[in-house]
Amino acid sequence: MRLDDFDSNINVGEEENRGGGLGFGGGGGGGGLLFGLLPLIGSRFGIGGIAVVLLLLAVFGGGLGGLGGGGGAPATTEHRSVSDVCRESEAHHAACNAFSSADKTWAALFQQQGQAFRQPGLIFYTRSGQSGCGAAQSAMGPFYCPSDARIYLDTSFFDELQNKFGAKGDFAQDYVIAHEFGHHIQNLLGVSDKVAQVQRSGDETQGNAASVRLELQADCYAGVWAARNRDRMDPGDAQEGLTAAHAIGDDTLQEEAGRHPMPDSFTHGTSAQRMHWLKVGLDSGDPARCDTFSGAI
Repeated sequence: MRLDDFDSNINVGEEENRGGGLGFGGGGGGGGLLFGLLPLIGSRFGIGGIAVVLLLLAVFGGGLGGLGGGGGAPATTEHRSVSDVCRESEAHHAACNAFSSADKTWAALFQQQGQAFRQPGLIFYTRSGQSGCGAAQSAMGPFYCPSDARIYLDTSFFDELQNKFGAKGDFAQDYVIAHEFGHHIQNLLGVSDKVAQVQRSGDETQGNAASVRLELQADCYAGVWAARNRDRMDPGDAQEGLTAAHAIGDDTLQEEAGRHPMPDSFTHGTSAQRMHWLKVGLDSGDPARCDTFSGAI
């Protein structure tokens, strides 16, 4: 995908290994699963795999910090500019370009609807760090923390996406960012809170089902972003995205792990569902078509 270079006004930060804090180059930042399962969930479910878990734990109070130590982000020590952070590596640059594009796209969509839009943040870290939802580990995969409205990314996941999941190409990586940005949109619209209410009911099956609908909507929102930038897409981009969506379906991941797929345990949706909703967004470019909470999915 041929994206413009990132804007300097995006909220981008990095974990600072020297101080253990989070340094920011931009302006101010905008079901029932056990803590012990977090690394498994993140590494197996990949894109957004940890988002719903972090949301649930944050709602119960204290986020991951209350369960495993860490708490919220420590005080900032020093920071680098957006340009320096985003040009740290090719992967950083690509992520910043996709993030900046998604930011501009959704800001315009919200403006058209007369709704207030707040920028999320993008935080890069290596191996481990801290988020507003508690500990961040690379095994979690990329995730969005609703408590501080930031996307957390260890760019080594892009290698995993290609080599482990077989999802190659730049658009597959853009899909990662666009999907997590979709979770921010859900947070702004109050959808995340509604799902959390279902999860707080204590019924794991219903909580998982609500999580699936949340994730499928984020897939659809990723497709909407792509459709709104269709003039920047290269031949084969859409297929790269669909391949990635298929690779991270719950049924496919469970089968690859040698397990019989258990629908009640799904938290993100089947490969077919993820491909379908990404395509709905791609074909329509209309966020209103991304209502995964009404009717069958």
